[in-house]
Amino acid sequence: MVFRQTAGHGKRLRVFRAAVILTGVLLCAVSCAGADPPVYLRVYDWKTGELYVETPAEIGDELFFGWIHSLEKIPWNEYYHIDENHDLILDSITFPAYGAGIPENKGRVSYVKDGLIHMEEIGQRFSEIVWLNSHTATQEITLAGEHVTRGSELPHHARLRMVVEY
Repeated sequence: MVFRQTAGHGKRLRVFRAAVILTGVLLCAVSCAGADPPVYLRVYDWKTGELYVETPAEIGDELFFGWIHSLEKIPWNEYYHIDENHDLILDSITFPAYGAGIPENKGRVSYVKDGLIHMEEIGQRFSEIVWLNSHTATQEITLAGEHVTRGSELPHHARLRMVVEY
């Protein structure tokens, strides 16, 4: 069988190839545009903006922030989750006793279990968490059950800022 190329055949082939390539590029652009950029939990120096901690995060991840109450000297545990706006939503707190500055009824559910007071269904939204770090008071920060940092790994008596961002 013999094929003969007509005068317009080469041009039509180039146009067809260009259309196929353009279609592929457009399909990739549409499908890739729907992908969210990576999100990170970051801890900065509040004043200078120096970055101390960065770890990948996802919507729905649980953040644990455990610290020692400065006046009562009791452990205080905070449980957050990351929402679709990258805010930290305070879900619950636990602590062993009431004292100065400790709320009596935060959240919709309160009970005592295993020697701890639990306050749940709080739903308080934080765009960032700012605290004065202490090597001894800031016990541990975890994300999705994985160690992120503790006070002893961060500058002592520095004002820090924790945020979830791109």
